[in-house]
Amino acid sequence: MPFIPHTPADIAAMLLQIGAPNLDSLFDEIPAELRCPPLRLPPAMNEMAVTRLMRERAGSKPNGLCFIGAGAYEHHIPAAVWEIAARGEFLTAYTPYQAEASQGTLQVLFEFQTMMAGLTGMDAANASMYDGASALAEAALMAVRAHEGKGRKLLIPTSVHPLYRRVVHTLTRHQEIEVIELPFDPVEGRVSPSALNHYRGRGIAALVIPQPNFFGILEEADELTNWARREGALVIGLVNPVALGLLAPPGDWGDTGADIACGEGQPLGAPLASGGPYFGFLGCRQELLRQMPGRIVGRTLDAAGAPGFILTLQAREQHIRRSRATSNICTNQGIMTIAAAIHLSLLGPDGLARVAAACHANTLALTDRLLEIPGVTRIFTGPVFHEIALRLPKPSRPVLSQLARLGIQGGYRLEEHYPKLAKGILTCATETRTRADIDLYASTLTWVLNVKDA
Repeated sequence: MPFIPHTPADIAAMLLQIGAPNLDSLFDEIPAELRCPPLRLPPAMNEMAVTRLMRERAGSKPNGLCFIGAGAYEHHIPAAVWEIAARGEFLTAYTPYQAEASQGTLQVLFEFQTMMAGLTGMDAANASMYDGASALAEAALMAVRAHEGKGRKLLIPTSVHPLYRRVVHTLTRHQEIEVIELPFDPVEGRVSPSALNHYRGRGIAALVIPQPNFFGILEEADELTNWARREGALVIGLVNPVALGLLAPPGDWGDTGADIACGEGQPLGAPLASGGPYFGFLGCRQELLRQMPGRIVGRTLDAAGAPGFILTLQAREQHIRRSRATSNICTNQGIMTIAAAIHLSLLGPDGLARVAAACHANTLALTDRLLEIPGVTRIFTGPVFHEIALRLPKPSRPVLSQLARLGIQGGYRLEEHYPKLAKGILTCATETRTRADIDLYASTLTWVLNVKDA
């Protein structure tokens, strides 16, 4: 590899090696009047900062600053992700039933499965589900099937995303499965392990543990997992994949780990895009593999001994057997999982950890700034990842509407699904937010709260 000087010491060493007195002597054959002065380049910037700067200079007017999370998050997506995923070989490829014609697609899906299994601490992962809500619902059905004869009750905290809970109820209501919703502690905003004692000996098939939960708060995953184990129930970890850059994976929860991990994959390379398309991920322990719905890509050897990739553990009649099938999921969000695989490969473990740390730091900074505003308080005391529930001194609907008119999407209105959390908003700060963004939000919110008709 050729030597490229970067520092003044490198340049001095190079000049000494070639016997040149200075850098100007290297260009003495060029007439002085044709020489360009040294370039005065600005300090180096990362891709996210450069993209933002170019948009500002181009006069681009996006939808303003976004501080809404609630299950869909504005993360930086490296330009390379969709430059690759949008190639015709991926973007327009048909479903990969014919392995001999789909090796590229199958390989990248296999890589996605491998990455998600490693990220969640599971033995295997599929490729993929419709979205996070359907992934949770299918995980619940999967757990009940695996628990056949021991109980058909599912414990799901009310701190799980309300739309996810609605989908779970929809898919289980006609299958003789009882869904029991666990209340959260009104102070901490998460499930108290002691509250589970009421359900001892009641034939619980599975316990859902959101990490973090809908309010952005970290549940006591280890204690909840150990309780489920003592009751003979399976554990379903509903996780944010970016948070796993910092937090323990479901496979490491408690003494034995969770049995199933699922969640929404949108933070991994999928733009907000007005709500989709997104994708769900689902992983499990080896002994539950045959209960897992969706596609599973396997690596094998062909007749000549060369490695290849195939769809495995999936009978095609699964798609038409309806109630007798393992699942009625008959397609997947393949292009989104391809983007996620590219996104994860570009970030790597260290990059994902840095993104998660930046999200957490920005949310703490946002919280500190907003709590300086008179009348703004925290609703819950539990530790958070990158979202926080705050109570405003005025009704949240007109405040959020006024913020939106001023170019700031200030948060999610909690009262819509949690009537007791009046004046509450859920606000989020990912790695895309700067301290200037946070200061602008705080100053604008202060002004809006001081306007009489807000």
